[in-house]
Amino acid sequence: MDEPELTHRDEDGRSLPLLVWRLPKPARAISSAVLGGGLGRCDWVVNATVPMSYDRRDPAAHLRSLAAGLGLRGPGVGLLTGVDVSEVVHVTEDGVRLWATVGLGTPIQAAAPPPAPALAERVGTVNFVVWVPRRLSEGALVNAVATVTEAKTQAIRDLGLDATGTATDAVTVLCPPNGPVAAYGGPRSRWGAPLARTAYEAVLLSGEPARRADPASRSAT
Repeated sequence: MDEPELTHRDEDGRSLPLLVWRLPKPARAISSAVLGGGLGRCDWVVNATVPMSYDRRDPAAHLRSLAAGLGLRGPGVGLLTGVDVSEVVHVTEDGVRLWATVGLGTPIQAAAPPPAPALAERVGTVNFVVWVPRRLSEGALVNAVATVTEAKTQAIRDLGLDATGTATDAVTVLCPPNGPVAAYGGPRSRWGAPLARTAYEAVLLSGEPARRADPASRSAT
């Protein structure tokens, strides 16, 4: 899987960046994205920056329009974020390639009550796009999403935030559609272990500057 293309689009009088992965061959994917979520074939991935004030009620249709404007065809995955995607972090280990755009403006505890309205206006999203070079079983793909999420939460905690993530995080894991099948994707499995480490490192690399700049965001100890 190659590096994404960084491009821009004009929208509502603004120049907004987006990342485009044009896959050389169709991949098998699992995703929690608003467009292309679930299990299935994937020919492309888009991760698009939107304004912090974004309030469209049709994000999937918006992403389809962006994909069409880029000349993308076939099934794909579309992600949105308030983060500047030009600041994407890329981490690799043992053939696993992971790209992350990390926004921690609204860290939450997953099982906590809804935030106060003032906090709800703040935007934060962590998007992951991951390539695993071995075909994963359906169960392993599901487990890989859990592994990425667990590693993300570990990194967020190690950044000093009393949170498990944000309310809008998304994960996309891609692998070859053919070849020998790996049955496991957990954090101690052959492919889950480097997957966990790359996700952890990417969040730390992205989140540490923000943590240093905003000491009030650290949890009390």
